Amino acid sequence: MNDVPDHDCSGCRALRAELEGTRRREAELTALFETVHDLAGLRDLDDVLRAIVRRARALLRTEVAYMTLTDPERGDTYMRVTDGSVSARFQQLRLGMGEGLGGLVAQTARPYVSDDYPRDARFQHTDLIDTAVGEEGLIAILGVPLLLRGREVIGVLYAADRRARVFEPEQIALLRSFAAHAAVAIDNARLLTETRQALSGLRAANGTIQRAGDVHDRLTELVLRGGGVTEVATALAEVLGGHVEFTEFTESPGAAWAGPVERSRRDGHAVREGDTWIAAVSASGELLGALVLHGHADLAPVDQRTLERAAMVTSLLQLARRSAGEAEHRVRGELLDDLLDASKRDPRLLRERASRVDADLDTAHTVLAARLDAADPADRQRLWSAASHLAATRHGLAAARDGGTVLLLPSGDSPEEVSRLARQVAVQLGTALAAPVTVGASAPVAAPAAEPGAVAAAYPEALRCLDALVRLGRTGEGAAADDLGFLGMLLTDGRDVGGFVRRTIGPVLDYDARRGTELVATLDAYFTSAMSPVRAKDLLHVHVNTVAQRLDRVARLLGDDWQSPARALEIQLALRLHRLTGTLTG
Repeated sequence: MNDVPDHDCSGCRALRAELEGTRRREAELTALFETVHDLAGLRDLDDVLRAIVRRARALLRTEVAYMTLTDPERGDTYMRVTDGSVSARFQQLRLGMGEGLGGLVAQTARPYVSDDYPRDARFQHTDLIDTAVGEEGLIAILGVPLLLRGREVIGVLYAADRRARVFEPEQIALLRSFAAHAAVAIDNARLLTETRQALSGLRAANGTIQRAGDVHDRLTELVLRGGGVTEVATALAEVLGGHVEFTEFTESPGAAWAGPVERSRRDGHAVREGDTWIAAVSASGELLGALVLHGHADLAPVDQRTLERAAMVTSLLQLARRSAGEAEHRVRGELLDDLLDASKRDPRLLRERASRVDADLDTAHTVLAARLDAADPADRQRLWSAASHLAATRHGLAAARDGGTVLLLPSGDSPEEVSRLARQVAVQLGTALAAPVTVGASAPVAAPAAEPGAVAAAYPEALRCLDALVRLGRTGEGAAADDLGFLGMLLTDGRDVGGFVRRTIGPVLDYDARRGTELVATLDAYFTSAMSPVRAKDLLHVHVNTVAQRLDRVARLLGDDWQSPARALEIQLALRLHRLTGTLTG
């Protein structure tokens, strides 16, 4: 009576199986809901992907779970995250669309399952995939698509075992449900990451725009108050960081900068050379220089435009400086022209005009004539520009005249100071033009403002000195009339005979005056006798040894070269002039 019929026992077993299945499904659904809830709380994309794979492995109780994501650019899928994997080759696997189980899932957007993948002929096997799967030891594989909006496959989610296994329909459905929620979580994490990046970029852009606005305001203020290029470089360095310098090109850039500067000038944009950015400074096609920013391997577009805007401002400042300089040069030239052409100018007005260009015409000045060998008008213009700049630095005047340039520069009263000034001007102008510039100087003009006509009178003397230098083959030198000996005496209107005699044989005259000797008479007899001591002793009525001793003394007083052709000619002329103006002893 207590025995239970067999049909009742089979019913109990079926009931228990159904209850067990219900409990399993409830546990799986509970795990699914908990997993979805956990995923919703994650914000970082990598954290979301790792959580999905880890929970998929736990839900289906498999040895391995992994995920591949679609690469739209390459048209395939690549391994992104694994859990339980041990093979490095497997973890770096890529599957083309339609290749293997996962490639077929990605291509068709449908789930696929294999109880024994290595022997499953339904799939397109490749050596690369089979080798990686073999290293991992996978046998049973289930793959379901990660779908967005029901049609866009963003990847494939897998669960796999290293033994043969049958995945039940309920397990496939469970993984598909989980994949649907996972795809949404991935999309949300991506959107959140992109939003964060966009916000970060926006904050950076706002900071860059703010910096650009700051430098724009500073550059505008610099232009309005007449600031300089150095201030532009300083402001730019403070805003962009690094070191900024302005390189000015009077001719052309050096070889190191030639290429980048030319590209920048041609394209109108800053160019990068290593960790240096170069922005050409030009106006109407003329290259004025370049702004060089050091210490930036990369530069944001807004910062690059800031550098380019600073280069434009620099060109405006350079043009303004040039215009002001040219206006000042014209004023200096006009004042000198008036001194040369109109000798009866009002001294008071001359002083006022001179003070505007920082010149003092009540001190000693020298007139200097400068000339280039080249007759090209452009070269003459360059000479005038260089001379005008020199005159401005020395508080003098300069003007273009007679195919060359004339300068009126402060000088001392002594011949030595005038000679030194002429040599300095020749060197400085020659260096500036990289060509020989010959300079002739007049005697000093004591006070040009008080005696305007003296400047006009001194100019021909400077020209004659210049011409004499050229004819003597001394092109590129600077000299005054006193430097040219008797030729210089002939060039001057003053005809300073006494000064010439003193400069030429003064030491001999002084020696005779102190010692009562007859060196001057001996010199005169020596030259009269065609430089023969034997014939000179007859004119002097002394022994030839006496003549030799006197001539040795002359050499010590005048220098060992006193008998050279040029010196001998000057000494003979000085002796004759002395005879005409004085009395030779003996």
